[in-house]
Amino acid sequence: MDRDGSSKSMRIASIDIGTNTILLLIADISKDGITNVIHDEQVIARLGKGVDADRMINQETFLRAESFLRTYKERCDSFAVDQIAAVGTSALRDAKNSDEFCNFITKNTGMSIEVISGEEEALWTYRGGISEFVDRADKFSVLDIGGGSTEIIVGNAFNVESKTSINIGSVRITERILRTSPPDDAALIEAYELIRSQIPLDLAQQLTSTFAVGVAGTLTTLAALHQNLPHYDPAKVNGYSLLYEDIGVMFAMLKDKSIGQIKRFPQISEGRADIILAGIMILIGCMERAQLKSITVSDRGLRYGVLYREINRLFH
Repeated sequence: MDRDGSSKSMRIASIDIGTNTILLLIADISKDGITNVIHDEQVIARLGKGVDADRMINQETFLRAESFLRTYKERCDSFAVDQIAAVGTSALRDAKNSDEFCNFITKNTGMSIEVISGEEEALWTYRGGISEFVDRADKFSVLDIGGGSTEIIVGNAFNVESKTSINIGSVRITERILRTSPPDDAALIEAYELIRSQIPLDLAQQLTSTFAVGVAGTLTTLAALHQNLPHYDPAKVNGYSLLYEDIGVMFAMLKDKSIGQIKRFPQISEGRADIILAGIMILIGCMERAQLKSITVSDRGLRYGVLYREINRLFH
């Protein structure tokens, strides 16, 4: 189908079903890459709520996720999408009733979900995260702080060379330790010590001479917060450099505030207020261990990477 009248293209929807968020990206693609972004949105669905404790997705979450995904399916239909590629990550890999959840979604929305491996998630998160910066360096590292886990991926412009998966995420740390609002000093120390214990000691060596990129909600929220953006603006978030010192200042500003007070910041989206502290602590821990003075923010990531995977499948 020639949507642009010049080369064969398809309209693809990429859906990233994560532990905390579900993201939808609709774009036209061709053998030359992503030619036109049509629609981009996300919702906080909390698929991983309680999964860390009992490895089960509860029935309330089944219904909540179905509602969001039904809306996404309607959005795809309205934009005349040719194909939907929906992928599930950490929470669906961990949950014992993952198959039941996926079958429920397929039955009620007509949308099938592919639960991808950690290795595939790392590859396509990496490809999406560096896609805007490939001309700026020869070697890259991507830090992806999720709700259930954190990935550190190192590679060149095309391939992943190493991947480290840390079993800590913003939802997991919040549910385990930062359960009060605001958390007391003892909880903050416990969370900090757990995060430090999980981060590899050789991280600085791994990330030496890489262009460090951060993806996912913690990083994009901090970029918006540091710029005091009145509303989310991808053009101002993408490529924004966050200094380690500035991240520390924002953490100090938020750590003594209640969830209600944190919600008043327009840059902190609904559903993120209670987990933003844990996300920032993971970011600080990784930057300390890696001796990073700054990190460049990308609001791309897995949903963009999945589109690149589909380009490879369909056109190459």
